[in-house]
Amino acid sequence: MTRRYLIPLAVATVLTAGVVSPAAAASGAEWRADLSTVNADDNGVTSHRGTVRLDRAAPTPASARAAVRTGFLQLEPRTLDAPVNAVAASVKSHVPAGAEVAVDVRGALGDDQWTEWVEARPEAPAVLPTEVTTVQVRLALTAEQASPEVSRLDLRAFTTTRAAEDVTAQAAGRSYRIFATREGLVGGTTANGHVIVSRDHFVALPSRRGLSAKGTGTYSVRVCAANGRCEWAPVWDVGPWNTKDDYWNPSSTREMWKDLPQGKPQAQAAYQDGYNGGRDQFGRVVANPAGIDLADGTFWDGLQLTDNAWVTVTYSWTGSGPAGFVRTAGDPLNVRSGATSTAAQVGLAANYAQVRVECQVTGQSVTGTQGTSNIWYRIATGKYIARAYVSGVTGATAC
Repeated sequence: MTRRYLIPLAVATVLTAGVVSPAAAASGAEWRADLSTVNADDNGVTSHRGTVRLDRAAPTPASARAAVRTGFLQLEPRTLDAPVNAVAASVKSHVPAGAEVAVDVRGALGDDQWTEWVEARPEAPAVLPTEVTTVQVRLALTAEQASPEVSRLDLRAFTTTRAAEDVTAQAAGRSYRIFATREGLVGGTTANGHVIVSRDHFVALPSRRGLSAKGTGTYSVRVCAANGRCEWAPVWDVGPWNTKDDYWNPSSTREMWKDLPQGKPQAQAAYQDGYNGGRDQFGRVVANPAGIDLADGTFWDGLQLTDNAWVTVTYSWTGSGPAGFVRTAGDPLNVRSGATSTAAQVGLAANYAQVRVECQVTGQSVTGTQGTSNIWYRIATGKYIARAYVSGVTGATAC
């Protein structure tokens, strides 16, 4: 069966965020995506004569523990002549039973920061939270058995009006108290293609909207335990339990379970309240309220947990202000209680993780991957990291 998904360029009057108004601009940039090239940013897909399908070895996201193969084709960013905030997609595809093809869009915010991925659906374009001049598109393919195939993807970027979201966010990003479980699964493969190693440092969230490509930390979280320790880690997997539950978003943009309170994972509602009959999106009985999975190193070394626990999670890409990326030789960076390597270690910042910088202080001179510096960044109250291991920070002010 061949399906051609047409995402309309304008629909009903805007009432809530993400709904397009009739005032959508008639003009816009149009282009056809190059589906012939698969590179290091892609995972679990192959391309033959411009037709994209899942690789036979495409991973099943380890954290979700669901037998659904997943692959991503991340297209090159496209810079436009004028600001836009919406992208419509027309897809020519063959989608067998149990398979799915999705088109995700994000916008560049500058300094290697991006909006969250937003899906362009058959009934509506992807509407970004702000106007941007550079957009990036990603194909997401999933299948229980036979792979879907995509042979053509046409795109149109334009500007539309949208209602302002009623969201109060701290500079660091939205934060919620969430139940965390240890992912483990050493030797397994995450949704972005990373092979899990012993005492690894990353997290899994139950939505691909905040999924970073392998070896990047565009979408990272700060996880803090009741013992006062925190770890900053990239989001490299999808799960636990669900794969379409971006619970940190308001109901106007949340992909599923829109009637739940913002910040409450569906698994928590199912486990505690019997929501959805106590089952997840796959129909499985939910055995714990987890809204985040922690890799072993994050669990044991970063947070020094001994059992699954409630933690406070901050979603860094929902914040604002100066941010940078941890760059080490592989091991996580020590987070100290002061601006010196002799200060108490109070957490870890994983390689590739994005960190929001509150301010900077002068401290011990340190030599690292980014040179030698006596500047230390405060990334939370009483928590500092050496600038010598952080790239991309601009605009940080003195504490």
